[in-house]
Amino acid sequence: MKPIKLSFLRAEFHCHNEFSNFQLGPKETPYDCGVTVSAQLEVAYQTGLDFFFITNHNTLNGYRSLLEYRDNHEKYKNIGIYPGEEVTTNKGIHVLVFGLHEEIKPGKSLEEILDIAKKQGALSCAPHPFGLSNGLREKSTMCDMIEVFNSNNVDRYSNIRASHFAKVNNMTEIAGSDSHVASTMGRCINLIESENNIDDIMASLRRKKISVHKTGYVTKKEIMEHAKYKIENSKEDILLYLEKNHPHLKRVCGFLMNEFESNPNSIVWTAAYGVAVRMITKLSNKINFKNHDYNILYERNLKAILPMLLK
Repeated sequence: MKPIKLSFLRAEFHCHNEFSNFQLGPKETPYDCGVTVSAQLEVAYQTGLDFFFITNHNTLNGYRSLLEYRDNHEKYKNIGIYPGEEVTTNKGIHVLVFGLHEEIKPGKSLEEILDIAKKQGALSCAPHPFGLSNGLREKSTMCDMIEVFNSNNVDRYSNIRASHFAKVNNMTEIAGSDSHVASTMGRCINLIESENNIDDIMASLRRKKISVHKTGYVTKKEIMEHAKYKIENSKEDILLYLEKNHPHLKRVCGFLMNEFESNPNSIVWTAAYGVAVRMITKLSNKINFKNHDYNILYERNLKAILPMLLK
């Protein structure tokens, strides 16, 4: 009897949809993602994905809705959809979990989350590990896998550091689109040697039968689209947060949000985007390659961040 030859599947491991809304916690905007189930499946189909893990923030909500929509539309019948979750630890750090069957509540320690994942037979992954606010950094070795490329890390240094770290520590590498707008679904694609069912996929991941096939960064237009969605829907919550924590900034931020809503494609915002990218690139270089203290970013210490930008 000849052995069964497994095919290579095109896979997305990090994406969100509208079920991520109201899940991130009090320090984040309530509206996180405006991607509908129908739009997500259509882009997955157009991109040629064989399967994807839906990894909404701190919830398994959205998984069942995707399955139902797929099963009611013949054109999507061959797309595998599997349960995942991006869990927030008690330190505000994010952890991806793949193949779980019960939701993991946020606010637990990293060790607790990994233990729960293991008991469910799930696999963990460190997303955007050297990003500027919520990555596991050196603790990524505690996970089963590491995300060496994240489309939203436009500073690029974060991804370079993650890739180097993964190779030094011989970790299983994946790429993630971290999709929050429909067009970025499948921006990063992984190839996995497996049949298209959850048991075979999980077994292949454990055997490291996966490779990064395609990577790409989010565009300025897509970042602006995401920002517009969050501001339009979360403006009042942002203003309440500013009033409580930074009252001196409330008026000017309110003005800027109104201006952005009225004309997000203005040359002013194009210029502001360019400045912002240069700033975070400078910060990332200092944090990831010049040994500056990353805690000031994780704590969102604006007074400490400003001198780092100016030096």
